[in-house]
Amino acid sequence: MQLTGKPPKARSAGRVRWWIVWTLFFSTVTNYISRQTFSVLAPLISTQYHLTHTDLGRILGAFQVSYAITWLLGGIFLDAVGTRLGLALAVIFWSVINILTGLATSVFGFASFRFLLGIGEGFNWPGASKTVAEWFPSQERSLAVAIFDSGSSVGGAVAALVIPLIALAFGWRSAFVFSGALGFVWLLVWLRVYHPLDRHPRVTPEEVSLIRAGQDVPVVSAERGVRRWLNLARNRNVWGIVLGRALTDPIWWFYVFWLPQYLSDARGFSLKRIALFAWMPFIAADLGNFTGGLISGYCIRRGVSVVRARTWVCAFSCLPILAGIPAAGVHSVYTALALICFALWGYASWSTMGLTLPSDLFPHDVVATVTGLSGLAAGLVGAVFTIAVGIMVDRFSYGPAFLVAGLLPLFATASILLLVRAPSNASASQAEKNCVPHD
Repeated sequence: MQLTGKPPKARSAGRVRWWIVWTLFFSTVTNYISRQTFSVLAPLISTQYHLTHTDLGRILGAFQVSYAITWLLGGIFLDAVGTRLGLALAVIFWSVINILTGLATSVFGFASFRFLLGIGEGFNWPGASKTVAEWFPSQERSLAVAIFDSGSSVGGAVAALVIPLIALAFGWRSAFVFSGALGFVWLLVWLRVYHPLDRHPRVTPEEVSLIRAGQDVPVVSAERGVRRWLNLARNRNVWGIVLGRALTDPIWWFYVFWLPQYLSDARGFSLKRIALFAWMPFIAADLGNFTGGLISGYCIRRGVSVVRARTWVCAFSCLPILAGIPAAGVHSVYTALALICFALWGYASWSTMGLTLPSDLFPHDVVATVTGLSGLAAGLVGAVFTIAVGIMVDRFSYGPAFLVAGLLPLFATASILLLVRAPSNASASQAEKNCVPHD
């Protein structure tokens, strides 16, 4: 239920929502440091245990399968129990599993721990998207998504810089203990900072008014029970978001999981040299998050409709991703890294829109579910691509993988442009009539 009256200016309304989204940023940072620990150490571990690229593809793919499933089931779970408890339990689980990964000694052991890690880490994005939908007006939402999503780039960069140094100084098993322990530090902050909007002890009435007045979709769906899920299955916006993410996320997984191994195999980098250079593409992706968020927010403030602003940014952002295609063929490693950085800048801008659209188009009580469904599709397609990369590299080279990663966003953008539409006024009005306040 929206509060009546003219909303206050954003600067005078309060800052609790920004404290919350920056806390989500750090959850994403710790999430990525944990998942990247194995990828960064893969050249060292594969040498010690004589792992092939196909073995690495299976290990990395095991994470993506469970991660994909948890995006969907985790989204439903978070919609049922709430974000505060759901994310707290998830962080405890993935932190413990990441620490235990240091005990693995075989392909089966690494794959098993990675599968369990994906179960825990799959809660992060549906939970963060749900929180942004609840705590931010539409004109601030893309920036909020850019903030928490940029934690993936920062976490990947930190992992690339720090994990090799810890491994060289204390052994690679100690690196898993370090990255896992970070989650428990974040947990203490989360439990203090986050409470639901209608029960937060430090939020002001002015900030609540600003948030409610700027939300374009109702808090609760018009339909209840099974009919709510059936309506989602028939909704073209759901399938536009699902196809868009399923055809872009594999690009990210390719660069995130395979870049350290590529630099070792094709460019002859040592673990120390990987630490010096592998963080750069992640910083480019971080800039891409904010590029997409700021441009779409600017367009909305200038009168462009929310959905049109998001889709325009997707169309613009798919073009730089093509720069990854020639990266495998250039002679200079620095030129290759520059092209990869440019591609990931475009990907991150696109991804910010893909993560923002569910909160733009759907009621709050199904945002995590829609986000989870798109994550399920993206994770499964990403797992297939990750495993395929390992096979391609063993049989051919990295070239075909770079080619596919460069072309996929064209199809993803076509899906968004053809399928995603703003909800009709009639549908929005009917949903608003059925809207009820939270307890």
